[in-house]
Amino acid sequence: MAAVHVTVWDDRDRVEGGAPTASAAPVTPEAAAAPALFIHNIFTWGSDSMYGFAGQRPLADSRRLLVVDRRGYGDSPDTARSDFDVDAEDIVEVLDEGVSAVGLGGAHLVGHGNGAVAALIVAARRPDLVRSLALIQPSAFTAAAHHPVVADLLGRVRDGAPGIPDGITPEQYLRASTEGLGMTMPEPTSRRLRAVATSMRERPIWEAEIPLEMVRGAALPTLVICGTWERAPATYREHVGLPLMAVAESLTDSLGGCLLRVPGYYPHTQQPAAVNAALREFWG
Repeated sequence: MAAVHVTVWDDRDRVEGGAPTASAAPVTPEAAAAPALFIHNIFTWGSDSMYGFAGQRPLADSRRLLVVDRRGYGDSPDTARSDFDVDAEDIVEVLDEGVSAVGLGGAHLVGHGNGAVAALIVAARRPDLVRSLALIQPSAFTAAAHHPVVADLLGRVRDGAPGIPDGITPEQYLRASTEGLGMTMPEPTSRRLRAVATSMRERPIWEAEIPLEMVRGAALPTLVICGTWERAPATYREHVGLPLMAVAESLTDSLGGCLLRVPGYYPHTQQPAAVNAALREFWG
């Protein structure tokens, strides 16, 4: 049994048994049989409406969606330290158990932020389990270290940029990471604060070694989705948005993928209809 919790959304029976939903779109039987697996970013969990993939639930009208809670998040067990390499191992296990075992020939992977890094690692390790990659604002900074704005970010963090001060609580950290940057702070529920506490202990994402050559060798269809960030709070755009946009552009070039730019800075939650339409088209 997989070490992490997986929420399964499959609304095909509901659509087939009644009137088609507004989001329904024709798909081939082969594409309908291929599930999609979602890997979330920090501060959240798979089915979360604030930062997770609740907005992608309409896609379950044509295929099974596997929405993972990484260790320490949602309904998955606690972990002393969240780690992208361990996340990748967990995803492989989920794919082996829930996809490969029933002969479906792999799943479409969708990863956001740090979850996109795990998706890239999975694609390199087990390309036989992956049909395609959709990377939403991937935090794969080391894969774009040649870009000046990314190199500047990596230089700051590696040279000892201030970390999380001792004694700061998850609620204080959540407030500083949202209101401190000009955004709305989500309600500090126990579930949210647990996710924040896990995020505070995550292995630094700039330690990830992205196996680009192996991913390229797998020749997987790749879609990179990035916000335009023009209306984001200025500090957030400068320190987070600019590097993420540079990474998106670099990965698109490196992997021979397609780049989709959508307004805002949380594409799948702020513009779910646009992202969902793109995923439908991408998956065929």
